[in-house]
Amino acid sequence: MHHLKKLISKELVDGLPKLKFEKDHIFEAFQKEKQVKNSFKLKNIISTTRPLQLLHMNLFGPSKTMSLGENYYALVIVDDFSMFTWTLFLKSKSDTFSTFKKFAKMLQNKNCRHMFHPQ
Repeated sequence: MHHLKKLISKELVDGLPKLKFEKDHIFEAFQKEKQVKNSFKLKNIISTTRPLQLLHMNLFGPSKTMSLGENYYALVIVDDFSMFTWTLFLKSKSDTFSTFKKFAKMLQNKNCRHMFHPQ
């Protein structure tokens, strides 16, 4: 808001309407854009019978801040059965499929039981 107020007060943008801002006031258009859709209802039962049977994935980014590894995107993978979670960082969105393929191969090549059933 501060930057928009500055643009308006100094008339730095031609045709920008002179809007009056009220502190802590949410404009209707902004509010509609920021509203979160209803979430799915929580399940009371586990529908999977073993680890890695069903994975939930979420890709997000680009983030404003680059990670230490110079990545702007992240892929979060959650195992439905154990709720075990992995976060994989990506330089670009187009790296998603190749990163997931490497992740899947790693799971296939390793005995991952210790991840889901700690000793």
